[in-house]
Amino acid sequence: MVDGIGFDSNVYVFEDVIVDTGTGDNMPYILDSLKKADYHPDDLSLIVNTHNHYDHIGGNRYLDLKVAMHEEDARALEEGNDMATAAFVFGKSLGKMKVDMHLKEGDKIHDFQVIHTPGHTSGGICLYNGETLISGDTVFAGGGFGRVDIGGNMDDLRKSLQRLSELQVKYLLPGHGPCTAEGSRHVKLAYEIAKGF
Repeated sequence: MVDGIGFDSNVYVFEDVIVDTGTGDNMPYILDSLKKADYHPDDLSLIVNTHNHYDHIGGNRYLDLKVAMHEEDARALEEGNDMATAAFVFGKSLGKMKVDMHLKEGDKIHDFQVIHTPGHTSGGICLYNGETLISGDTVFAGGGFGRVDIGGNMDDLRKSLQRLSELQVKYLLPGHGPCTAEGSRHVKLAYEIAKGF
């Protein structure tokens, strides 16, 4: 794991996969952190983006890797839609970006299954291997969850959190903030809080 700095998302690496890449504004820090964890960009072959927001995809352009994202969020990158990618919030414009693999519910990335979790965006995903949940901005430690005012929907988010609350999650690896080894408790808390919105 690489802790996000500034506006960057957290970055996770397993096998030959990097999950999310931050804004791209701090790539030397990310690459140095990977090196300290005995990873080199040459060891990687695939970026999996949990959703299409700039703070998770901006670094894609600095890594010569294939990109995988849910089909519903991929469109914004392929069209260069700075509103849908939230690049405009950061005063940036990304232009058109490639997405090589359009993911959908049930696809597998090594041992991780893709779970479509709309709410923060329409094409948000989580990755789950029966123990670990890489949750993007769907759910955070402490009962937090992603905002819904940039391409999101609160009803969808509640349904996604309800679904995740039924999983057995030991390790919760969110898109921002700390990880936890009490994942199910934090996911259930987020669902309970979301029911009040």
